[in-house]
Amino acid sequence: MSGWMSYFGGRKDPKATTREAIVTLRQQLQMLEKKEEYLLKKIDEELKKAKANAISNKPAATAALRRKKQHEQELERLGGTRLTLETQVNAIESANINATTMEAMKKGADALKTIHGGLTIDRVDATMDAIREQTELANEISDAISNPMNVGLETDEEALKDELAALEAEKLDEVLMGAERVPSHVPSGPELVADSRKKAEQESEEERELRELQAQLAL
Repeated sequence: MSGWMSYFGGRKDPKATTREAIVTLRQQLQMLEKKEEYLLKKIDEELKKAKANAISNKPAATAALRRKKQHEQELERLGGTRLTLETQVNAIESANINATTMEAMKKGADALKTIHGGLTIDRVDATMDAIREQTELANEISDAISNPMNVGLETDEEALKDELAALEAEKLDEVLMGAERVPSHVPSGPELVADSRKKAEQESEEERELRELQAQLAL
């Protein structure tokens, strides 16, 4: 008992203490299991002795049964002790898991507290508003970049059409004015035929002179 008190009474690292306690308890359980195996063996031996002497030597048989009963009682006490130790081991392991879990949860809570230390709902709202504004601006820029370059030239196209119409009207005026300035003397049909014959005769005479000159050069 004093050993257990000295074991749990010292100031040690909680994790090391828990580990040592579990190891010690499991070692004790192993010792109890070996003791139980020994008692079961002795009970079997005493039962065999009692059966062998049941008729020939009743006192020996009775003594064997008495020892068998003592071993059974001891085995029953060991079973209760083993159950107590197993319960204690399970409780320590469960408590250790709970402590480890709580420690992890505390670290997680501290980490969240550190992360959220500089954050407030107002700052979060302001940040989200800024994100939305920048997103809208980015979308507007993307739309502007993706539009064709000639979208803004619709007014210029209309101006070109108007200018072309003005040129057509001006050309038509020139044609009409030219028709008004037709020469007063237009050659008649016979005059045109005579001019054509005169030009043909002149061309024939030129061709004849050219042939004559070529013949002279050949001589």
